[in-house]
Amino acid sequence: MNTAKSEPVRAPGIILATLNARYIHSSLGLRYLLANMGSLRPHTRLLEFTINTRPIDIVENLLRTKPAIIGLGVYIWNASETLQVVRLLKEVSPETIIILGGPEVSYETGEQEITTLADYTISGQGDLAFAEVCTQILDGKKPLQKVIHPAPFKLADIQLPYYEYSDEDIRNRVIYVEASRGCPFRCEFCLSSLDKTVYPFDLDIFLNEMENLFQRGVRSFKFIDRTFNLKIASSIRIMEFFLQKMQQQRVYLHFELVPDHLPEKLKSTIQQFPEHSLQFEIGIQSLNPDIQQLISRKQDNHKVEQNLQWLRQHSHAHIHADLIIGLPGESIESFAAGFDRLVKMAPHEIQVGILKRLRGTPIIRHSDEFDIRYNPQAPYEILSNKLISFSEMQRLKRFARYWDMIANSGRFKFIKNVLLGETPFENFIHLSDWLYENTDQTHHIALPRLFRLLYRFMTEEMNLEQAQVTELLNKDYNLSGLKGQLPFTNNQNNKNSRTAHRGSESRQKRHLPAHLENEEAYRR
Repeated sequence: MNTAKSEPVRAPGIILATLNARYIHSSLGLRYLLANMGSLRPHTRLLEFTINTRPIDIVENLLRTKPAIIGLGVYIWNASETLQVVRLLKEVSPETIIILGGPEVSYETGEQEITTLADYTISGQGDLAFAEVCTQILDGKKPLQKVIHPAPFKLADIQLPYYEYSDEDIRNRVIYVEASRGCPFRCEFCLSSLDKTVYPFDLDIFLNEMENLFQRGVRSFKFIDRTFNLKIASSIRIMEFFLQKMQQQRVYLHFELVPDHLPEKLKSTIQQFPEHSLQFEIGIQSLNPDIQQLISRKQDNHKVEQNLQWLRQHSHAHIHADLIIGLPGESIESFAAGFDRLVKMAPHEIQVGILKRLRGTPIIRHSDEFDIRYNPQAPYEILSNKLISFSEMQRLKRFARYWDMIANSGRFKFIKNVLLGETPFENFIHLSDWLYENTDQTHHIALPRLFRLLYRFMTEEMNLEQAQVTELLNKDYNLSGLKGQLPFTNNQNNKNSRTAHRGSESRQKRHLPAHLENEEAYRR
């Protein structure tokens, strides 16, 4: 029997790490760095945490193998938590070299505590620069500059990262891919406005990587290209590649589309995708032409409307559209008009976002003119401007949260159109105000309680017939995964008789509009 002790595994000298918003997310950026470590790759390890993990526990894990260098990816969603991690690292292990990278630390580096604490910061794309800096440090030739600006490189010069997705990643995480980098547009709220153009990866090499991922079991591909449909020939070739894969097994694709660029050839390809296989994220942001011009956003709103309607009527694609609250010059009335117009286009989801001041973006040039105030803490959301007061902005943020909870959740398909009616913004902000008044909460509202609240709102505030509301809510209740019938409606009659009219005894209950009586109307 061989009793010799095996040689201890050499501890990695370099750790690449970041804090994801959730476990299911994965860092494509860190995998690019890992794939391009060259001779240092065997000594480099990737660790991913979530923002909900205690910083002290993250630090313990990072230092477990006593690495010489720790590289941290810093983003707007993890900036505050990563700062706490760096503070602790420098307190308990000051000799460990910390290198920062990512969009959050690529700009305004001199104004951030985290960059002051760290040893080095790579500003910009670090695909090749991180390995170069690590090599210099380990060779005893430390960089002279604390902030490192990488030299430009061609995409053909870097190794693609997709083999760095582990089998566990493929089983449990979102797999992000990109066929191009950059964006030709200049929307001032977006970091991509700093790009000069779009740089495509070699399509043959990229599709070979997608083939490898497919063979390894990946069935969901989330493209992070800012303008997937910019070059239609490439878009069609990529989509046709996945259409062929669907002959073997269903795949699910996520693309971000330019909303006013949908030529017939692309439409023809889109139509070939079956249900539950395609999602388009479409950035609308604002439908006010004056606001679009002010923030350097080029968008043909008429074509946007036509294209969204075509997608809803002639394709199986799931449509996720974005609007932003708080853009310079956009009043509540202007946002409401755009919101109502977008609701009529009937995307499956409308993501109501809050303007954030991303470091480095040109949106800052409007701050003085429009008296824009931002939260100094990440994610730097707008607090107020000269058109929307702080209290009104808080109200709109609650609107966005409740909208996500109810309209975007997919749990209230049968009552959604009833709640929105002919004036969606006006009606939903009424619901939003009422929910906050009655709960003082915008998070952690249990689903059964939310059903109970919606029943009260529809019968007391909207003055709808109890039997009709119960019927619709029961359908949504069953679709939500909850079992049985609504548990509270039988006991609600007495309470409603005391509170529903609020002093207006003569007010008559009204029936649902005739065009909403058909069950199919609630499915659209």
